[in-house]
Amino acid sequence: MVILTQRLTEEYMKRNPADRVQVNGGGSGTGIAALINGTVDLAQASRPMKDEERAAAEKARGGKIVETPVALDSLAVFVNEGNPVKELTIPQLAAIFTGKTRNWKDVGGKDAPIILYGRENSSGTYEYFREHVLEKADFAATVQTLQGTAAIVNAVGRDANGIGYGGIAYSKGVRAIALRKDAATPAVAPSEATVADGTYPLSRKLFYYAFDNSPERVTKYVRWTLTPDAQALVKQVGYFPLSDTAGGSTAGTTTK
Repeated sequence: MVILTQRLTEEYMKRNPADRVQVNGGGSGTGIAALINGTVDLAQASRPMKDEERAAAEKARGGKIVETPVALDSLAVFVNEGNPVKELTIPQLAAIFTGKTRNWKDVGGKDAPIILYGRENSSGTYEYFREHVLEKADFAATVQTLQGTAAIVNAVGRDANGIGYGGIAYSKGVRAIALRKDAATPAVAPSEATVADGTYPLSRKLFYYAFDNSPERVTKYVRWTLTPDAQALVKQVGYFPLSDTAGGSTAGTTTK
């Protein structure tokens, strides 16, 4: 979410020159940990906050967590532009990233080893992929762990046999393949429409987390990110704006 929040913040500070917002990355788990220990006012996460994280935050900071969806995303699977494989099923993808399938020829590609690239375990993208694709199985030991989707895209773009995953906004110089839920369902490519209607198998929301007793400067910024002007920037960055059909809205905050 770093590139998204950086872009939103840049525009926000142009409109509100007296307000200063500093953006740091490092993974969803890192941001949530910083919210718990009080070093940030607002955490950005590409996965929902866990119950134990929510409890720890509320105990430490004395307020109720407020969850705000700010954008929609498809977790894309990237291959090199020269790779002939155009689609995979979720079970095929799981077999690849758990190390059971190791050659591209086994999934319709060339006779070449599959080179795996993935995120660090503090990443919400890592956790989402492990839960929704691997069904909580372990990644293969051969996965090359990189910090950030941009690094994964760069690696796959240079590696004819590479495959990686990450937010759709980073898909430049690589190709996001179409996915099937299983062999009997049609292949669906990631797009605003397929994320909004839920047909793309790896669709998700991107969140901000704060507290119900957060300072006005925090809630003011979060409210602005849900305005039409800010949601237009979401689309410019390469993610998808919230929509009622996708379960989001400009009032999409939840306190638990």
